[in-house]
Amino acid sequence: MIYRFLIISDEVDNFMREIQLDANATFLDFHRLIIKACGYEDNQLTSFTICERGWEKGDEITLEEMDSYTGRGNRIMADTELSEYLEDEKQHLLYTFDTLADRVFFIELAQIVHGKNLKEGKISRSIGDAPQQVLDFDEMLNRNPVSASDSSLGLDDELYGSEVDTSEIDLEGFDISDDF
Repeated sequence: MIYRFLIISDEVDNFMREIQLDANATFLDFHRLIIKACGYEDNQLTSFTICERGWEKGDEITLEEMDSYTGRGNRIMADTELSEYLEDEKQHLLYTFDTLADRVFFIELAQIVHGKNLKEGKISRSIGDAPQQVLDFDEMLNRNPVSASDSSLGLDDELYGSEVDTSEIDLEGFDISDDF
């Protein structure tokens, strides 16, 4: 069984990646393909979050063993196959690629192809430039100067607005190829 994923960002217009993986691939395999597809270095703590209805956060799958205080489950990418968590088309995931600034990609399982397998995952489509992998601390501060009396950096508000409106995330506008 093959999973076809669409990946978008709320930071960069016209950015989209399409990745195909076998259902038995691990989340570590998926992570490595995302890194490759975006031209990122593989030197950051990253994680996948399985989303429940809509974009509601569920279990987290991390690159390294982490203590989780969220009350949600925590698994390791290398030990977790995609098929353990993904079973329905249109299922959503978040991929945190910049943990310090809490920056994510929005991922949708766009298609499940039954009766076929892939030995290796592949990047089947790449549109636009990926967002910068990591924002340096000085850049974050320059975007939102903090006074000495301010107890909160408020970085997320400056970079993303007060909240990301997930109802505006639309993967429908991207054409899905049928190149199997």
